[in-house]
Amino acid sequence: MNEQTCILIGAGMDCGKRRRGCVMGPDAYRTAGLAQTLAELGWTSEDRGNLPGPVWVDDAPKGELHALAETIEWTRLLADAAEAAMADGFPIFMGGDHALSLGTVAGVAAHAAKQDRPLFVLWLDAHPDINTPQTTASGNLHGTPIAYVTGQDGFEGFPPLKAPVPPENVCFIGLRSVDAPERAFITESGMTAIDMRQIDESGIAAPLQDFLAKVEAAGGVLHVSLDVDFLDPSIAPAVGTTVPGGATFREAHLVMEMLHDSGLVTSLDLVELNPFLDDRGRTANLMVDLVASLFGRRVFDRRTHSRA
Repeated sequence: MNEQTCILIGAGMDCGKRRRGCVMGPDAYRTAGLAQTLAELGWTSEDRGNLPGPVWVDDAPKGELHALAETIEWTRLLADAAEAAMADGFPIFMGGDHALSLGTVAGVAAHAAKQDRPLFVLWLDAHPDINTPQTTASGNLHGTPIAYVTGQDGFEGFPPLKAPVPPENVCFIGLRSVDAPERAFITESGMTAIDMRQIDESGIAAPLQDFLAKVEAAGGVLHVSLDVDFLDPSIAPAVGTTVPGGATFREAHLVMEMLHDSGLVTSLDLVELNPFLDDRGRTANLMVDLVASLFGRRVFDRRTHSRA
């Protein structure tokens, strides 16, 4: 990553699932000192505030799509904001639930296509999020972004993609909750999937390095989407989709340090933080510390957060 301006964009998107609270995420990152942390690392940041997105009004009955119209409008707003921000610096999208990535990845991909460079996506998450509006069992659209941005069928009414991401350019790390249809699609499409068993058996560094080498060999750029539930809930409780057995503190920082060393990352999502479920800002602070590792801070440089 070259020294440049970080563009902070808040998106309090809270309609991708039924459990409320992610609307507070952007301001929790601000309170946890994201801009100050970037400044300490020599980066200029421009906070563009929170996107004035739509707010869902009524829940759909269980089993039906939840907040479809609102999610479509958020996708349009975020795709436009992401494409514009990519021209000005390194955007950090502060969510908001993971339906945010329907728009952010679409916009980043459109910008990469204009630069004639392939976009790769690193999905740090317990879930692969490759359901469609037709296949989702829950009706929650935060489980659909990868299907949308890779151009799968079933997204009628959503903004047309300017540049679909080839499935083979997607890498998942941290998977431990995968539906059978998702598992089949990952295998058939050529996506890279690194689940927690593989990490337990052989570590996290080697498969990540293999993927980064693939990005570099293609002359690509890399978008990283970091879901709180990538992390083990014992260290990051502020998420409504907790899945035991996630990445440890050290594994997560190693990923971020390796991403920094690669120089390939050009944009970042921070999603699914629900401050209502947090313990005195514990998860928000950890997420900001992970961003610091992505931007060059090493583990021994990390400040200790006061519990006062």
